[in-house]
Amino acid sequence: MVTKVVVFIILTLAIYLFIAGHNQPGGGFISGLVLSSAFVLLYLSFDVETVNSGLPLNFVVVAAVGVFLSVTTGFLAIFNGKSFLTHTFTSKTFPLIGKTEMGTVTLFEAGVSLAVVGVVVTIILGISEDV
Repeated sequence: MVTKVVVFIILTLAIYLFIAGHNQPGGGFISGLVLSSAFVLLYLSFDVETVNSGLPLNFVVVAAVGVFLSVTTGFLAIFNGKSFLTHTFTSKTFPLIGKTEMGTVTLFEAGVSLAVVGVVVTIILGISEDV
């Protein structure tokens, strides 16, 4: 019972670190580490089959999607005639939200976070299979 509450708190912290990472310490890497700690806690509290049946993720694919997303944001700048990984920003006005700034750095950080989660959980699961 405690694990479910703690995992919720860890997931909330990971989201906070991801969002706050642009103006304060945090970002994609540390939020990925915190997020992977939530998965590791689930795997430690419950058995692997139970977690995989409730959350059918292949973490190698998660890591690959994260790397693809990060590299794709780098190539978007090349298509716009800029250097690799030059981030662009724009602002849009949405009906209920209002004026919102959007940038490719958020996509890059999301890719980094997914890559870190995929790699860390894959390593931990690989180590646990050997034990």
